Parts: sequence; structure tokens; C-alpha cells
Amino acid sequence: MTRTLPAADLVVTGARVHTVDPALPQAQALAVRGGRIAWLGTDADAAGWIGPETEVIEADGRLVLPGFIDAHNHVRLGSDDACVQLAGVRTLDGIHRRIRSWLSAHPDARWIEAEAFDYSAIPGGRMPCAANLDPATGDLPAFVLSYDVHTAWLNTAALRRLGVTRDRTRLPFGEAVTDPETGEPTGFIKDFAVRGLSRDGHRALRELGVPWASPDRQYGRLAKSLDDAIRYGITTVVEPQNSLDDLALFERARAEGRLRSRIVAALFHPRGTSDAELDEFADAAGRLADDRLRVGPLKLYIDDVVEPRTAALLEPYSGCRRHRGETFYPPEEFAGLLAKLDARGFQCFVHATGDRGIRTVLDAAAHARQVNGPRDARHQVVHVECLDPSDAPRFAELGVVACMQPRHCAPEIAGPGKDWAENVGEERWHKAWPMRSLHTAGAVLAFSSDWNVAEMDPMVGIYTAVTRRPLGGGEPWQPAETVDVETAVHAYTMGSAYANFLEDERGSLTVGKLADFVVLSRDILRCAPEDIPGTVTELAVVGGEVVHQL
Repeated sequence: MTRTLPAADLVVTGARVHTVDPALPQAQALAVRGGRIAWLGTDADAAGWIGPETEVIEADGRLVLPGFIDAHNHVRLGSDDACVQLAGVRTLDGIHRRIRSWLSAHPDARWIEAEAFDYSAIPGGRMPCAANLDPATGDLPAFVLSYDVHTAWLNTAALRRLGVTRDRTRLPFGEAVTDPETGEPTGFIKDFAVRGLSRDGHRALRELGVPWASPDRQYGRLAKSLDDAIRYGITTVVEPQNSLDDLALFERARAEGRLRSRIVAALFHPRGTSDAELDEFADAAGRLADDRLRVGPLKLYIDDVVEPRTAALLEPYSGCRRHRGETFYPPEEFAGLLAKLDARGFQCFVHATGDRGIRTVLDAAAHARQVNGPRDARHQVVHVECLDPSDAPRFAELGVVACMQPRHCAPEIAGPGKDWAENVGEERWHKAWPMRSLHTAGAVLAFSSDWNVAEMDPMVGIYTAVTRRPLGGGEPWQPAETVDVETAVHAYTMGSAYANFLEDERGSLTVGKLADFVVLSRDILRCAPEDIPGTVTELAVVGGEVVHQL
């Protein structure tokens, strides 16, 4: 090859480049100039791009992929080192031991804060109450978040400190569940994801002195999660739920050099959001709109989650005669709201887990099209955990993206014996995370982690999508809904790029696109599926700059 243009800034040679671009699926080498892919081709031709100042990376046959785009990753919420860590604890006694051990190490603590409790740790399949926490916490207020951050669990001291009484159960940060016989609050708070993570909810928790909600603690979680993201080769993070107050955290991370991954930040639209607030959202989207930090989509909820039986199902929960969950909006109201937001040009990410919740969102998308006319809105149904098969074709028909988190369907998280599977009932297990059915029906799949609900590592998500087996091996659950490795990689790259209107700049290794790519320690497209976990990102490049290297 005879080079007539200036030399590249960076050249990778000796690689197996999987481009995720059907026009040129494979290459051995690539060149970067000005932060973008300038060339892809063979090792024999790579020398023509190398000058005296070119950085050359020899990949030694390793797999090069586009940088992963995590389409739903709560980096701002993150995981908090100041909290008692309850992940993996499966019994109430185990929770007590963790808390007591933490208290021994923090004798001057004024609050006990914990995260990632598993609903199944509570005996009898019921939800937790203050009396379950009191033996381990004493008179210190305790604030415990579930692993999905959709509920909170308070002890008696925290109920007093936060002013939760039988006459004050509708709180800025959630809905206090009451005992059906006494009317007293039990200590279990539902709807925390909708209210507690909202602008008003965070402000209320801060004012009440909950340390977890302070700006410094929030920034600490964000900075740590951003470091993890780039270590895992996630070059673009979609942070799906933020208030206008939270945007300063991302700007601080950028100013301090912690924003090595690119960010798309969605703004939370709780019920009752005013037109004036929508104007503020639009102003923020106009102010923060570059390729490093972009604000714009809106996050809404139509239902909650299956484990505490707050997702909206078409038929009653297993063992119930009538209870099938509720939607946060009547269907007609939600359809009108989505049409209104669609008419203003907003893209909407809608949390929907139950089959009735998902159908309500699809019906609303159909209504928006009927009222406003077809447009390339790319509204997303986020989670798609329990889908009626008749609704699978509607995603492609309506141009709605299925934003899914494969790890959530792992047998050890949602399968037989776990709350998700038991609450839905075996007769509906075929509806669980139907990735293959959606893909076959032409839906765009955008994969993500939902960190910190599940592991951030894309290798864990890809392995689960391909096998539907436990992370440590074992029997698969609903294996008819697996996808192949290339489909999973596409969903973590080009699918997520398309889902966020980024396909012209990211998602594949294509000449002219941003030079965001990773070099992996193992060829996940050729290795045995059980070897995918443990694969690490040895090199991560964002905009042609090496930002992570082992």
C-alpha cells in the first residue's frame, strides 16, 4: 500500500478485528487519525499508515471489538463502599451477621446503611419489616436498599427519624406499606425507584440527614462506577435516570478527568412533571450535547418489579385470585402522555417488566404514531422481563427498542425457586426475557447491565444471553430464548448505538466513526461459552486515546 495521507496517530496490527459492520466484517489491522477510524485492512498494508510518531499496538492475534455500549447502567447510583454489603446473603440471620460485623468495624456510626438485600432472604416469602432489622441495629437508624433499588427497608429507629407514621405513609421517597390489621407502617417502603431516586426524593432524604443521599456520596459512587465501566471496556454508558440536580456530578467528573467513557444521561420524568420542567429538560439537552456528555432522553415508569409483586401482569400472580399489580398511570393517561412527549421530540425510556405493563407501553407507542404520525422516535421498553408472545412482533412494527439485561434471567437470580419465577408461575415461564423471540421478530435488541442491580461486566451479560445458565455453570433456564454470541455482541454494540441514535458515530468499527474499541484477553466469538466469563478488557481506546491498559 502506498500512503499519500499523513501517518496515523495509532495503528493496531496482528488482531482479529470483528467490526460489527457487514460491509467489512473482519480485518487484521486498523488505523486511527484524529480520534476516528481512518482505515481497516490487512497487516500487510498496515505499514503504510505508520510514521515516526505513530503509536503501534501489536495485538498478538487477540480479538478487537467496538467498545461496549451499556444501554442501561446506573453509574450515578452505583455501589457504595460506605454501606453494609448484603449481596449474596440468602438468610435473615446472614443479614444480621453482616450488619453486626459492620457495626463492630464502625463503632461511631450514626446511621446504618446497607445495599443489595435479596427479597428471598426473608422467611416465608413475605416482604421485610422493621422488626426483622431491629435485633441487629438497636437504636441506630437503619436504611437498607434492595438489590434492585426499587424498595427500601427501615428499622424502627429510622421510621421515627424519617417521620413515617400511620398518618404519613405517602412519602417523598416512596410509599410506606402498612400492617393490614393495625394500620401501622411495617418498615417496608415500595416505589423507592420512582420516588426515592427522583429530584424531590433525594432532596427529602438529604434534608432528613440520610448520608447515602449526600452529593459527596453520590459523586463517590459515580466516580467508582465510571472507573469500573472503562475497566470493563464500556466506552459509552447510558445513565437512565437523573434529575437536573444530578447533571453537575457528570460535569464534575469530566472536569476531574474521571469521565473516560462517554455518557448519555436520561432525565427522569416522574408523574406530574410540568411543562415548565419539560422546557428545562430541553434546555439541558441543548446545553449538554457533545460526544462526551449528552443529555436528552426521558425516563418513565409504567410498572414496578415482579419480586415484590408490583409489576403489572395480564393475569393474577401465582397463588392470587385477583392481585395482578398496578400500572402507575391508567392506560389512556399514559398513551396521552407518550403522545405529548413524542410530539415534542423526546425519546422515552419506559421501565416495564410485567406483560400488562409492556403491552400498555406498546399501546401508547401505537397511539403516539396514530396521533403524531410515524417518526423515528426509537422509544424503548426497558427490561421486557415477562412478555406475552403476541406482543413480540409489535416492537419491530412500532419501531420500539427492546432494552434488555440478560443477566437478570440467570437461573440463580430469577429461575425456579427464586421470587421471580415463583411469583409469575411455571405456566408463564416461557414469557421470561424472550430475547430470541424478539430478535427473530425483527426487534432491535439493546443489551445492558442495569448496574448495580447486576454485574456491570458485559462478559457476564453475554454469557447469560448465550447460555441462560448460572454463572458458575449448571442447568439452563428457558434455553429456547438464548441467542448466539454474535447477536449478543451486536446487542451490546450496534444495537445499543442504534437505540440511542449513535449508530452513525459508534457501535461498529467503520471508517469515519469514532475510534472506540477494546482488545479482549480471549476470543469470545470462538471460545466455549463457559469461558466467556473471566475474559477481560486488556486495552480500551476512546476517541483514539488509550484510556485503560492492563
